[in-house]
Amino acid sequence: MYFVEKTKDFNFFKKFDYVLFSAIIILSIIGAFVVKSAVNHMPNAKRMFIVHIGAMSVGIVIALIISCIDYKDFRTLGIFFYIVTTGLLVAVLFIGTGEELGSRSWIDLGAFTFQPADLAKISYILVASVFLERIYDDQKNRKANIVKFLIYSAIPMGLVAAQKDFGTTLVFVFIFFVLIFICGIAYKYIIMLLSALLLSTPFIWFFIFNDERRSRILVFLNPELDPLDAGFNVIRSKMAVGSGQIYGKGLFRGIQAQNGTVPVSESDFIFSVVGEELGFIGAVIIIGLICFILIRCIYIAMHARDSYGSFVVIGITAIWGFHAMENIGMSVGVLPCTGIPLPFVSTGGSYMLTSFIAVGIVLSISMRRKKEIFNSSD
Repeated sequence: MYFVEKTKDFNFFKKFDYVLFSAIIILSIIGAFVVKSAVNHMPNAKRMFIVHIGAMSVGIVIALIISCIDYKDFRTLGIFFYIVTTGLLVAVLFIGTGEELGSRSWIDLGAFTFQPADLAKISYILVASVFLERIYDDQKNRKANIVKFLIYSAIPMGLVAAQKDFGTTLVFVFIFFVLIFICGIAYKYIIMLLSALLLSTPFIWFFIFNDERRSRILVFLNPELDPLDAGFNVIRSKMAVGSGQIYGKGLFRGIQAQNGTVPVSESDFIFSVVGEELGFIGAVIIIGLICFILIRCIYIAMHARDSYGSFVVIGITAIWGFHAMENIGMSVGVLPCTGIPLPFVSTGGSYMLTSFIAVGIVLSISMRRKKEIFNSSD
């Protein structure tokens, strides 16, 4: 197995996707300033910011290292990665922490904590793409590979759901449906799966969701039902976003952000800080950068060397797309609160590192495309 491309015609610096990498770095730098402002009022602000910058710096190095690996090796490495992350998801059920936040999703190692589900998203995509490639290219064994794909999909989804982390479970479900749609699986199967999901809704509502989660959904439909508790976060976040108007109040000058009146503004509601302090223009820049990254990833997927590379990039794009949509949506009150961070902006060491691992994988696929997709105008 060769981890570094050794062919004579391969030039790392010539093949490197500077456009995608630059967009991600710019978004991360803007995010660092926003995080600095969001944690400014907290007693451990310095430590939180150092951890954020440290995770971002280490993540960039990891992304560059991974980009040197030929992504064909991920077919084998992905299986090992999947086994490890599945073991971690099982371990979380017994030794995990975070129940006070509503879900047992974290492993505490003393010096730091991390969320195995973040890594599991990547390992799931790497393994699922192997079976999707077989489904796409091998019509003879199509049904057998579909069954294997469903089994390998159900394991991490079930384990994450068992942690009562339904926001992350939704991310897995979204990735799953995006991948089977891109693979071209017959619509009747997709409709059957969606129908099964809808039919299970009453069971999930009464037997899986607890009072807190049912309250979140009801408050999403009408935040004024509980303005001092379940609806408080959304109401304050909407006020913060709206108060920024066109130009914003300026970094470190937001009333809501600097007084800490929007809970978890450094992560779940980071967009409230963007809206209040950077205004409509800052929000558009953030959203524009995210959209550019997603579109660039789709472009890379379209020109990947093989279907495996295409599925991997689309899966990673689905992660970033869902996280961005959900985080911004719940901050402005159009989607339920699920505790989903904003890619490359929200604080959180494990998620930041995982995001840059995904960046390295996408860069590896982009650098080994089947034909040139960059020109001098890039």
